[in-house]
Amino acid sequence: MKIKLTICLLAFLNFYDAQENITYQKPSAEILKLADYQRPPSVLMNSKKDWVVFTYRPTYKTLEDLSQQEMKLGGLRINPVTNISSSTTYSNNLKIRKINDKNEIQVKNLPSNPKITYVSFSPDEKKLAFTNTTAKGVELWVVDMETASAKKITADNLNANLGMPYVWYNDSQSFLIRVIPQNRPALIDASKDLPTGPIVSTADGKVSQNRTYQDLLKNPQDEKNFETLTASEIYNADLTGNLKKLKEQDMYAGLSFSPDGNYLMATTIKKPFSYIVPLNRFPSTTVVYDMKGNAVKTVNEVPLNEIMPKGFSSVRTGKRDMAWRSDAPATLTFAEALDGGDQSKAADYRDELFTWEAPFAAAPKSFFKTKQRYDDVVWTNDHYAIVSEGWYDTRNTKSYLIDTNNGESKVFDDRNYQDVYSDPGNFNTTKNQYGRYVIDMKGGKAYLIGDGFTKDGQHPFIDEMDVKSLKKKRLYTSNIKNGKEEIIDILNASKGEILTTQQSPSLYPNYFKKNIKSNKEEAVTN
Repeated sequence: MKIKLTICLLAFLNFYDAQENITYQKPSAEILKLADYQRPPSVLMNSKKDWVVFTYRPTYKTLEDLSQQEMKLGGLRINPVTNISSSTTYSNNLKIRKINDKNEIQVKNLPSNPKITYVSFSPDEKKLAFTNTTAKGVELWVVDMETASAKKITADNLNANLGMPYVWYNDSQSFLIRVIPQNRPALIDASKDLPTGPIVSTADGKVSQNRTYQDLLKNPQDEKNFETLTASEIYNADLTGNLKKLKEQDMYAGLSFSPDGNYLMATTIKKPFSYIVPLNRFPSTTVVYDMKGNAVKTVNEVPLNEIMPKGFSSVRTGKRDMAWRSDAPATLTFAEALDGGDQSKAADYRDELFTWEAPFAAAPKSFFKTKQRYDDVVWTNDHYAIVSEGWYDTRNTKSYLIDTNNGESKVFDDRNYQDVYSDPGNFNTTKNQYGRYVIDMKGGKAYLIGDGFTKDGQHPFIDEMDVKSLKKKRLYTSNIKNGKEEIIDILNASKGEILTTQQSPSLYPNYFKKNIKSNKEEAVTN
């Protein structure tokens, strides 16, 4: 009997030992050195190309990040505690450097254990804003570029559930911010708040092609939580942290100032919500306000968009892709379908691009018609624009160079967009007098930076394009042996100065300032 008792006691003690709390252990130094490395920083440059901002991020997400709360609503994945996307990738350090200096400068007075995102220069590029996510929420910070010192502007009550929660004013001295309403109701726990009736969906017999979307609303509790988490009040905030309310609570999905800074365009999400499509197809209203918050014009009203014609090149009817024109003081651009949005209908022209000048008393003006589906318009610092169109079934993309003085257009890119070998690259941009990025055209020339995929490997390049003849001249082709080079930016086209990254199997990725005329280079990071 004693033997049996002893055996039972030993078994119990062994079981007890097996349940001891064991903390996570570090591997050997050799394995740790291989796994726990510092990622190369990401680079942000100002438009003058004289300041470089390095953002550093952790190699891995923390256990805290991986175990955070998450609510899936209307296509969003939200942390309901911090009010920012649960999939956000954060940086944990900032350094700055003047491009011609030797050393990086550590930004001082950063928050403890920073979780940095939404980094942007002020319009005058003398300051740098970013958000920091605390255990309770999102706060706004500003860095003075000359002193390399950071300062907190707001409490951790910004609402980033629908994206970037702040916009710089043109004066570089203040912000427009989205703030969590003071009277926000508590979130509903669906497991405790039982439904009072069934969910009823109505089918009206119309044919529609809808994809299978993730994270949709499922019930009235989801609807209420979605409305609670996306609602914000709009405040003005200056650099000292003083706040002044501009607009009352609403579901603000987009805020943007006109290039001249005299108007604010705000898009708000409306009801009814949907259980079969995400929030980008919910009803919305877009209103342009003056700087005092007075409505100037309701420029767009979009109904619930659950029913679409078949085909990936089909679109909804009405105004879409509304944005401020970058090369004008206060002019909106938008596209409208000429074929009812139905790709199966025969049509000489599929879309029409319009411009609409503030204060919007006159009717919108037609700017260009596309034979395929409208994709994008990019403006220049000269009297040109580039309009792109595409068609999914043929995989065709086509780009037009349009003279805004007379409306004349030329096709300069017509290809299969899956053919990376023929990709002409992206145009080099600069800031114009309104602080907006536009294609940099000087002396009738524009510059293209390409990835350079070929059958012999990847060789990034820079081309100079003559705007009148559309002829191209190859200025640079990367031919680094046993390594890889990526062209980040053109620093000075006339001097031949560019910024690149270089890496190889044995060399850590680093940034280099390179002169393609003299073939000299200087390390920016090491």
